[in-house]
Amino acid sequence: MRYISTRGMAPRVDFEGALFSGYAPDGGLFMPEELPQLSTETLRQWSTLSYPGLVKELCTLFIGPELIPRDVLNGLIDQAFSRFRHREVVRLSRLRNGLNVLELWHGVTYAFKDLSLCCTAQFLQYFLEKKEKHVTVVVGTSGDTGSAAIESVQGAKNMDIIVLLPKGHCTKIQELQMTTVLRENVHVFGVEGNSDELDEPIKAVFADVAFVKKHNLMSLNSINWSRVLVQMAHHFFAYFQCVPSLDMDPLPRVEVVVPTGAAGNLAAGCIAQKMGLPIRLVVAVNRNDIIHRTVQQGDFSLSEAVEQTLASAMDIQVPYNMERIFWLLSGSNSQVTRALMEQFERTQSVSLPKELHSKLSGAVTSESVSDEAITQTMARCWEENKYLLCPHSAVAVSYHYQQTEQQPPSLPRCCLAPASAAKFPEAVLAAGLTPETPAEILALESKGTRCTPMRKGDDWTLMLRNTIEDISCQQRGHFLNALE
Repeated sequence: MRYISTRGMAPRVDFEGALFSGYAPDGGLFMPEELPQLSTETLRQWSTLSYPGLVKELCTLFIGPELIPRDVLNGLIDQAFSRFRHREVVRLSRLRNGLNVLELWHGVTYAFKDLSLCCTAQFLQYFLEKKEKHVTVVVGTSGDTGSAAIESVQGAKNMDIIVLLPKGHCTKIQELQMTTVLRENVHVFGVEGNSDELDEPIKAVFADVAFVKKHNLMSLNSINWSRVLVQMAHHFFAYFQCVPSLDMDPLPRVEVVVPTGAAGNLAAGCIAQKMGLPIRLVVAVNRNDIIHRTVQQGDFSLSEAVEQTLASAMDIQVPYNMERIFWLLSGSNSQVTRALMEQFERTQSVSLPKELHSKLSGAVTSESVSDEAITQTMARCWEENKYLLCPHSAVAVSYHYQQTEQQPPSLPRCCLAPASAAKFPEAVLAAGLTPETPAEILALESKGTRCTPMRKGDDWTLMLRNTIEDISCQQRGHFLNALE
């Protein structure tokens, strides 16, 4: 399996190349050169697999045994999921009025990002140990990515991680999950800015190709192909859990509602759909509605500012992974994708070509949800089911409630739940409900913290470069000590 850039100007790479790259050298994102097509028979065979079993099958298709032999791959994935609280890793809750909630948050940091990042970290470790190499991972976070990335690599001898978090823009719990990890290979910065602003110094550092190469830098944000790959399993698992029967021909469809910010889960769903999984995708966003406007009107343009909402991890203006979706739906047309994305980067505003817009609105339905609708949904779900939703999950469930009021569902529907309500007590209180906080989250309050401020007026790019250079110096020191 080879990977090519959505912008068509970069050399082909294998899975290892895509894993370590993040962005392709031409500024595009890596995608598989061709997508395997799954027969009805294969889907029937896969329908009995556990969530980890589905991850193993998908990774086998997209990585290839010449890079990671199948038995080794299985071991890495088992290791990745070994610290999850739920035996099945992912769990479906069947609630009243046809509401199915797929809980993707049973990992250590109580968010769906644990699923893809713990696998990605295992793949990285495997290749690094083989080559006796070290990398420095740089991550910008709106809340959950940072803590899941830290959790997946803390203590690893071949990796250091630098995380930039938006001070005051994520919840107290999200912040503590990052700042209380005092391992030597973890470096956390609290930025006086929002998650789009903190991406600027990261982009500036990665634009210096010689610097990136010299210091073995990589990103683990949702642009990394490995994360999208593992997230495809959410859609397969949701489908098999909710489909009424697999004895029909053609197979019945299931609607999957995807709450999203950067569109990684949505890109994963579009790829699964293209491979033959009979799902209908609904993307649900908060008031930061660029994806909703793109689906509805073909208007891929920035708003004036990021709005702060209760679903804070989705307070994102630039949904990077839409580039993958444009490429996929334009028939892998890198010229169209490159022109679109270069115009967007220049002007922050693009109107999709008619044909591409009609393909997008044919593949995906969309909804934008207000804070008021989020709290009403959380309250209603508690009242009907005694079930607490996090505000991001409520964005998806709000769509379900809206639809069922209009007409009974024609298709079974599954709402993806990206995080546990335990991480968002502020939103639970705003919905007039009582937070339920697990002991391990309460324990964060009493732990020591470490976080370096990046203040307005500081040169963030320079601070980031200096930290990277310090890490490289330390690594050289460790290497020389080992030789002695």
